[in-house]
Amino acid sequence: MTRLGLQIPSFTYPDTGPAELFAAVARQAAEADASGFDTVLVMDHFYQLPMLGQPDDYMLECYTLLAGLAAHTETVRLGALVTGNTYRNPAVLAKTVTTLDVVSGGRAQLGIGAGWFELEHQAYGIEFGTFADRFEKLEEALQIILPMLRGERPSLDGKHYRVVEAINEPPPVGRIPVMIGGGGERKTLRMVAQYADESNLIADRADIPRKLEALAEHCQRLGRDRAEITVSWQRSACIAPTMEEALAELADGLARRGVDFASLPDEQRQGILDMVHVGDPDTVGERLAADLALGVDGFTINLSFNGHIPGRVELLGRTARAVLG
Repeated sequence: MTRLGLQIPSFTYPDTGPAELFAAVARQAAEADASGFDTVLVMDHFYQLPMLGQPDDYMLECYTLLAGLAAHTETVRLGALVTGNTYRNPAVLAKTVTTLDVVSGGRAQLGIGAGWFELEHQAYGIEFGTFADRFEKLEEALQIILPMLRGERPSLDGKHYRVVEAINEPPPVGRIPVMIGGGGERKTLRMVAQYADESNLIADRADIPRKLEALAEHCQRLGRDRAEITVSWQRSACIAPTMEEALAELADGLARRGVDFASLPDEQRQGILDMVHVGDPDTVGERLAADLALGVDGFTINLSFNGHIPGRVELLGRTARAVLG
């Protein structure tokens, strides 16, 4: 299960064009593999997200990329954080993830969520629908995907999807764990309790205890042992050997997004420093230890500002693994 996952959310790096891009991503995945991460996760989007860059920044297709990374890693699991259910027919998604498992020698992981980024749906002609529609689709999709991953041939005549004895051969090499992303307390965490092996939370620090309580309540109501579910919390970091280097790399990363960190008002600068674990290994380790004390089981962490710099992923892996023990 994911106790320490590296998320790679950005594919726009200095002096890196299409011909050099895969090597830059593969190097990060290889560093994660060698430094204590148990999972490598990439974005499943077609456009870059507003908080990370511009829509026309580089964005690689998730499952093609993960299959390529399988040849450059040995032990880490490989998955999306998280797949937008709306982007693919669920039976085809089950087949895709199973193929990734075969290609990687049993290291695939399915991360899935309802989907939310309306711009890329509109641009690519993918039906977006209402909030309720997307969650109905996700639940129906899970009723197709999970049986297919477990060797069954499901049939479903649902409101949104229809399959008839859907075959998935060859089967996965091992048991593919399922992570549901999101922190919605009524719908998402109920589906975690009912269907998933893992929960990945994107939430403010103050909300984490309430999210964990909501998950525990759903588990109790459904007769599920909460201890069977691994809960990771999405974090952002900018780690370097010294605080000065980390701050400089944060500023450089923000500058590539058109933000001058030095000229921001104090309140905005502090807001960024509150959201991103910036600093040397001791500083970042202390902040991760405080996060862990809230009751989560682990983290998915991105280095969106400086992960492309050789050695930074390895430094984060060694630091975070020491916290997790």
